[in-house]
Amino acid sequence: MIAFVRGVSDGFASALSASPTLKDAAVARRQHAAYRAALVAAGCEVVDIAGDPVFPDCCFVEDTAVVAGSRVILTRPGAPSRRGEVDAVAAAIAARRPDLLRCRLTEPATLDGGDCLRLGKTIYAGLSARTNPAGVRALADAAHGFTVVAVELPPSVLHLKCVCAPLGDDRVLLARGTLPASTFRGADIVWVPEAEGYAANAVALGRTALAAPGFPQTHDALAAAGFDVVPVETTEFRKADGSLTCLSVIVA
Repeated sequence: MIAFVRGVSDGFASALSASPTLKDAAVARRQHAAYRAALVAAGCEVVDIAGDPVFPDCCFVEDTAVVAGSRVILTRPGAPSRRGEVDAVAAAIAARRPDLLRCRLTEPATLDGGDCLRLGKTIYAGLSARTNPAGVRALADAAHGFTVVAVELPPSVLHLKCVCAPLGDDRVLLARGTLPASTFRGADIVWVPEAEGYAANAVALGRTALAAPGFPQTHDALAAAGFDVVPVETTEFRKADGSLTCLSVIVA
C-alpha cells in the first residue's frame, strides 16, 4: 500500500471549521507525524507532499482524490478555497504511480473525497454541502467498473466518512443514529455507540485499525471484529472538522 500524505500548512490556524476554535499548527504537525509513523508501522509506503501556506486545509488530502481500481479521480472540492490543492496531489500521484489513469472533475461538479466510501466494486458517495449531484454523476462516469451509489446525508454531517469508514470490502464501521445499516447493501456493520460518533472515522489497514483515542467502546468493537487497534491522536485536526481518513490517500 502507498499512502500519500500532505504536510500541515503554515496557515493551518485558518483552516475551515464549523466553529471558530483556535488551531495550533505545531501541535497538528506532531499529531501528523504520529499518524505518518502509524501508517509506516502498518505496512504502508508513505509519500510526502509538502504543505502549502496558501492552502490552510491541504493536510486533509483525502478530499482531493478518489481511488477506483486503476483510476484516480481528481476531485473538484466543494469549498472554493480548496480547489487549488488538487494540483500538487495530482503531480505526486503521477510521479509515484504513473500507471494509474487519472481524470479530473470539472464544473459544475463538486466532490470531496471524504464523501466517498468504497466497498469492493461499489463506491458510496454522500450528497453533502461539499458534494453535489453533478459530482456524484461525474464520479459514476469516471469510475469505470464501479457502481456509484448516492447517499443522502443529514444536514449536520459534513462528509459521509464523518460517520462511517470501510473495514475491508464487506464491512463498515458506522455510528449509530446517523445512517441505516441498509445504506450499505448487506455489508456487515460494526456499530459505534452514538456517544462515540467521532470515532466512526478509522483507517483499516489489513488487520490494523488506526482510531482516535478516548473512545473505549469503539476500540472494543474494532478489537472484537479482529483488528489490532492503534490509537492516533487527532484533537487538533478535529478543530478543523477533520479526522483520520482525511489525512491520506491510500493506493493498493
